[in-house]
Amino acid sequence: MPDTAADRSPDGVATIEIRLSRPQQLFNSLDPSPFHERDLDQDAEEYLVDSADEFPLKKPLTLIIHLPADQLQAGDAPDLAQAIHNYFAYRLDVTERRLRFYFRDGRMTLLVGLMFLFVCIAVRQLLLAVGGGLAASIADEGLYIVGWVVMWRPLEVFLYDWRPIRHRTRLYAKLARIPVIVRPT
Repeated sequence: MPDTAADRSPDGVATIEIRLSRPQQLFNSLDPSPFHERDLDQDAEEYLVDSADEFPLKKPLTLIIHLPADQLQAGDAPDLAQAIHNYFAYRLDVTERRLRFYFRDGRMTLLVGLMFLFVCIAVRQLLLAVGGGLAASIADEGLYIVGWVVMWRPLEVFLYDWRPIRHRTRLYAKLARIPVIVRPT
């Protein structure tokens, strides 16, 4: 990727700057889609996402693309903005869908985990009622521990794992509407 910079402008708007020798550098060269529907180059996407992530989500952000004057034509600037917005809108949609599937899977693991926990508690109570001794105590404690260990994954999904995915959706939403300015170098 050519020269890049992420800066804070004096007017309070954060800027991400990219210097390109031609507009096509921003896009995946193997993607046969029309220009405004093409995928961004992986390095360009990573740079934009990582740069945007350095700033608070609520802070206004602008993308400035520097191109040689001979590469600027009347239709290029809107196409670049449109292509970048389309790409991140698509990524937003994919990530939101992933989050919905993640929560759906989380609900399923929670249901399975709760059922298994209740079975463990019921078998534990049965063992305590039927007999005593060392074997019953070991089975009692083992079932108690296994029942709660099975709940680990559902709790992890609903307490921790969804947050980075949700943050990524907000970041993509911000990049899907970022103002894009194309300037000659």
